[in-house]
Amino acid sequence: MAAPRASLHLVAPVWNGGARGIRGMSSAVAPEGNQRKTGMLLRFLADRFYDVAALREYLFRKQVSDLYQKNRSFTYIKEQYGPYVAGAYFVLKQGGAVKFQGKEWIRSKGHGPSSLEFLNFQTVPIEAVDASDCAINYQGLDNLLALKELQSLSLQRCPHVDDWCLSRLYQLADSLQELSLAGCPQISERGLACLHHLQKLRKLDISDLPAVSNAGLTQILVEEMLPNCEVVGAEWAPGLKSGQEQQSQGTASPIPA
Repeated sequence: MAAPRASLHLVAPVWNGGARGIRGMSSAVAPEGNQRKTGMLLRFLADRFYDVAALREYLFRKQVSDLYQKNRSFTYIKEQYGPYVAGAYFVLKQGGAVKFQGKEWIRSKGHGPSSLEFLNFQTVPIEAVDASDCAINYQGLDNLLALKELQSLSLQRCPHVDDWCLSRLYQLADSLQELSLAGCPQISERGLACLHHLQKLRKLDISDLPAVSNAGLTQILVEEMLPNCEVVGAEWAPGLKSGQEQQSQGTASPIPA
């Protein structure tokens, strides 16, 4: 078995005048004889292909590792300060914002909290979380589901929030009143069907969900599922009308001939 390569070459060994491409490279090496030149060219291409494949694998593994680290549970913070502070730290670390009851919004500054004032709010529940554009996934929801008094949650444009994530939100059914899923690319009708547990919802934003095949029909079904909730963000499907529109048309006076 061949020995593993000692290192990953990210720079081509002989790019002299890169704009000239392979032709320029072959003239720059100036080998003795066509066979040697052909051999060097083949070796260069082989090394170049290996580097691209290895780099792709490295970047993918790094992305997975980074996502795991961002969504880990801060157990030591939860044990020392409680679930509210741990949840706030998780959201702020992701670049989001939190609002404790009776307090102003606390927003992230860069990749962490702008201040550590929230460490004093160990007994103050979190009532709102803005996690828009954050890298929250199924695992990371553990940090939010412990916030049992959470009333408003924004997951707008979260690339890793999917149908499986929505299936876990029933744990917030006793408190959640506002939920925004706008722009989440992995949410489909199946995930939205899991929201039937959230009967206290008063506003739901399902705009710009590319995985939803029929936005208008989906909105009608969600409104029937959550009758006390204002569902925004989706247009009516062609030929479909709400119950109120049908009723108004049915009771309208006929137009005289």
